[in-house]
Amino acid sequence: LSDAPNADEEGAMAPPTTLLALWAAATAGVVVEALQVGTTTRSLERTTRALSATSTPHDGGHQVVAAAVATATTQAEMEAQFARSVQSTYGRYPVTITSGSGCELRDDLNERSYLDFVAGIATCCLGHADARLVDAVATQMKSVTHASNLYYIPQQGALAEWLAATLASDDGASSYRAFFCNSGGEANEAALKLAFKYAATRRDAPPNNDTDDWIVLTARGSFHGRTMATISATAQPKYHGPGACWKIDRFAHFDFNDPDSARQVFEEYRGRIAAVLIEPVQGEGGVRVGDPAFFRTLRELCDAEGALLMFDEVQAGVGRTGRMWAHEHLFGGAHTGAPDVVTCAKAIGGGVPLGAMLCKASCDVFAPGDHATTYGGNPLACAAGLAVARAIDDDGLVENAAERGAQLKAGLDRLVVDYAELLAEARGRGLLLGLELKAPHKAADLVTLCADEGLLVVPAGPSVVRFVPPLVVSDVHVDTALDILETALARYRTSLRSSSAAAAAAAAAAWDGALARDGRGGGEDSMYDASSNEPRRRERTPPQTDHALSCRPAPTESVS
Repeated sequence: LSDAPNADEEGAMAPPTTLLALWAAATAGVVVEALQVGTTTRSLERTTRALSATSTPHDGGHQVVAAAVATATTQAEMEAQFARSVQSTYGRYPVTITSGSGCELRDDLNERSYLDFVAGIATCCLGHADARLVDAVATQMKSVTHASNLYYIPQQGALAEWLAATLASDDGASSYRAFFCNSGGEANEAALKLAFKYAATRRDAPPNNDTDDWIVLTARGSFHGRTMATISATAQPKYHGPGACWKIDRFAHFDFNDPDSARQVFEEYRGRIAAVLIEPVQGEGGVRVGDPAFFRTLRELCDAEGALLMFDEVQAGVGRTGRMWAHEHLFGGAHTGAPDVVTCAKAIGGGVPLGAMLCKASCDVFAPGDHATTYGGNPLACAAGLAVARAIDDDGLVENAAERGAQLKAGLDRLVVDYAELLAEARGRGLLLGLELKAPHKAADLVTLCADEGLLVVPAGPSVVRFVPPLVVSDVHVDTALDILETALARYRTSLRSSSAAAAAAAAAAWDGALARDGRGGGEDSMYDASSNEPRRRERTPPQTDHALSCRPAPTESVS
């Protein structure tokens, strides 16, 4: 490789990473599309020819192919590119996002614009291309993007202090400390590690004196992340993999909002419970709002056990519910019944990857080397977090979430009445709202129709449509969203009726065909009057078939 010519006529060198990738591909006998970065087409082609000439093709005679990466120009090309190169871990709608502004997103490939009530799944709290966030990130990029947590990062300290202050006691003092990471799953992973160490070092050993017996309790229907530990904490078997191959046996579960279920599990595992990890509002579980009496019971049970009470505020926190933290709705304020640990992500970075785990000083048992992350709390992400913090403080975004949430909830309640045959209820807090469909209707079908009409919403389980717009959403945006939703619901109802009528007609024809084959066609036993070709009333009922919604298939699951 060192002898391969790799300079073009201007003396520009092909990047070592490009050479290494091509060489590795040549020795493996695979076809590669190489991305041109900091090189010319001529130098890349010369590098490819040199490597091809000096390498031995494997069985099949594959050659190394270098080509500039092309951008898809049609939706079909985009979907084909993903099919070739991207793992199938997501079900995607036929929408290609190319730009955005405020509460709107643009799909230039399909020449469509959308009103965005997904916000990156409760993440883009300032909307898209917000000037404050753009300026903060661009300015920080010109200074320093990333260093290391081996050094002091001013932006990290400032953001930690702001977050801790939102959990301060009534006299303004704060006892919370932050650990920064990149996502909600990482924040919850940190919380779990903290809980297990706290139990192992600050609590009496479990009854059998085996520290491996410590467990964490979570609620059924929860969602806490995609790491091995957080997916195990997620009390939904569908996420645990084939044969529960991704499940770690350090968790037990109780029913959400059921005090008796919680008491029973506490009694069963008494002396072994390190913590309870729970969402004040279950997001992926169908937008289910926590009951204050239930959460007070959890606080009492944790105190009696000596276990930590940890709130997963990844989706509901940072203003989305009309309070800074969703648990404030449950205890009558930010400080009464305060949790021992709070996790957050999503909105805190405004779309830039950022998460945090905050714990009381009394349970801050991490020491250097116990936990770490390369990118957590980097200057760029924390600059974004500080821009979000300033917007929350200066622009009344929490209050706006409460007001616009009430407006949206009232509109959804009206639609539940108007479309009672389709809709069960609307529920949630602030701008974290869910619209539940009655069985057998599927949320994904309605989500697809909304997208067809220009509104982006997202499922929360199989039967709930979730509304989580940016916190900067206006009253006009909400009214527009409700109008589009009503149009989609009307289409949905019409499609169901049309498909049901078509299915009934097809079933009737099949029934008459069966009668004819039995020698009983025509006459009184026929479905149709031979003279008029009109349907004839009859006591015999043709077999029923399931109706099918006449719209494009859509993903059935959402992602956090």
